[in-house]
Amino acid sequence: MGALEGRVAVITGAGRGIGREHALLFAKEGAAVVVNDLGGATGGDGADAGPAQDVVNEIRAAGGRAVANTENVATWDGAKVLVEQAIAEFGQLDVVVNNAGILRDGFVAGLSEADWDAVIAVHLKAHFCVLRHAAEYWKRQSKAGNQPSAAVINTASGSGLTLPNPGQTNYGAAKAGIAALTQVAADELERYGVRVNAIAPMARTRLTLQTPGMGAILEAQLEEGGFDYFSPANIAPMVAYLATADCPINGKVFAVQGGAISELGGWHHTKTIETEGPWSIDNIAEQLA
Repeated sequence: MGALEGRVAVITGAGRGIGREHALLFAKEGAAVVVNDLGGATGGDGADAGPAQDVVNEIRAAGGRAVANTENVATWDGAKVLVEQAIAEFGQLDVVVNNAGILRDGFVAGLSEADWDAVIAVHLKAHFCVLRHAAEYWKRQSKAGNQPSAAVINTASGSGLTLPNPGQTNYGAAKAGIAALTQVAADELERYGVRVNAIAPMARTRLTLQTPGMGAILEAQLEEGGFDYFSPANIAPMVAYLATADCPINGKVFAVQGGAISELGGWHHTKTIETEGPWSIDNIAEQLA
């Protein structure tokens, strides 16, 4: 019996890259999977039902259970349809993996409003929309006496948490927001039997390959039979573990890269200055110097 036997998961952005690996491993471990992917370009333009259906076909050929979904989860209604499809098709929903993303890089002085809005929508808003509709279902189940053992795994990034990347103000802001969303939702939803965690992955994908300075590193040739440090398949086992019914972890963010997994910490006090009376500009300048 697989580690996810009997569980039902929706995985966004699951037609390619990291999301595809999530879907394949989840199905192999016994989960029924709703494979969501709009099928657009890396910048979010266009749509293609092929990638999601290809993954579904691969899962079914291996004996697993899966259905395709091509809704735009950056919209309220699209996310709602995704959640409802999982429940209608498989009778329940146990896991949400928010993974969909796009890139529209640009430096602050030249970044357009459209490029800001698109990236915030596909990353941060989509995470919220899917989470919100799933949370409503789980709350309803809990109130009815059917306490869930549910899990949400969000996708943040080192770009917004540990290594600010010039040219990615929109992406970094969205990913930092996802980490905060994760921790707040973890506190709110625990009472309903829901755990919420996040990963900050590093792997070879369509998005990372077009990030300036990353392509040469990620496409480095490997010795035959060597460990592919940047394979997206390295990310899926951690996500699958966080999705298991008996995983105790809640409200955490993990960097996942190759053969390393690190728990990340958030903002914390590094230096404090104090005064016994009202602050003055000179006093602040003197103490902070």
